[in-house]
Order: sequence, then structure tokens, then C-alpha cells
Amino acid sequence: MSLKKTNTVLAVAFILFILWFGSEFVLRPETVAPGFGLPSWPSGDGGGFLIVKGTRDLVMALVLGVLLVAGHRRALGWAMLVEALAAYGDMANVLAHHGSVAAALGVHGLTATLMVANGLLLMRETRKVTTAPAAHAPRPA
Repeated sequence: MSLKKTNTVLAVAFILFILWFGSEFVLRPETVAPGFGLPSWPSGDGGGFLIVKGTRDLVMALVLGVLLVAGHRRALGWAMLVEALAAYGDMANVLAHHGSVAAALGVHGLTATLMVANGLLLMRETRKVTTAPAAHAPRPA
């Protein structure tokens, strides 16, 4: 499989995964929130922050999807690299609040690292290869 096809399959997988995860946080946060890795359910009106997280994920997936469909593969690579920071942030949040180390590293850390890998592969796919200009022999006078 070519690098372009591999990158496309990976990008589509990330987009679908992020769309699904975001939708779950918006529609059924009580079902998916325990897998996020934090040690306790938010108290009071804190559950609203789960919908904020879901909305963030949905928007991130839509940005990636628009870039993919529009054929802006280099921008897609950059967006993957930047959006991986959100997953690393989620990992740091879970660890800082004494949540599940397995979820922090295995869900958030692994997702972020795979997004970085996909972003770097997209950047490699779209890099511009420059060649030295051909040397011209002197013209006879």
C-alpha cells in the first residue's frame, strides 16, 4: 500500500474515532466518561464539562475531515500534529488528578503518539523534493 493510501486510512480512522468519542461525550457522557480515566464523576454541574469535551472532539474531527476531503494533505498533517496536543493534555490531566495510569498512557498517550506519527507521515508524503539545477555545458561561440 502506498504512503498516501496508508496516511488516508489512518486519517479516516482517527476522524471516525474522534467523531464517535465526541458524540458519546455529548449524547451519553455517563457511559463513556468512566473510560476517560479520571477517578470520580464530576459533582454538581460538573457533568457539563463532559459535553464541552465532546464538543471539542467533534470540532477537532470536523477540522481534520474538512482538510482531508478538501485535499489539503499538508495542512492535515499540521493539524494532526497540533491536535495531538489535546490528547497529550488529556493524558496530563488524568495523571495530575490521580486517575488511571493505564487510561492516561494507553488511551490518551497512545492516541496522541499515533496522531503525531500520522501527522509526520503526512508531512513526509507532502514534502517538496528539490533538486539541484542541471549543470549546463558552455555554449560554443
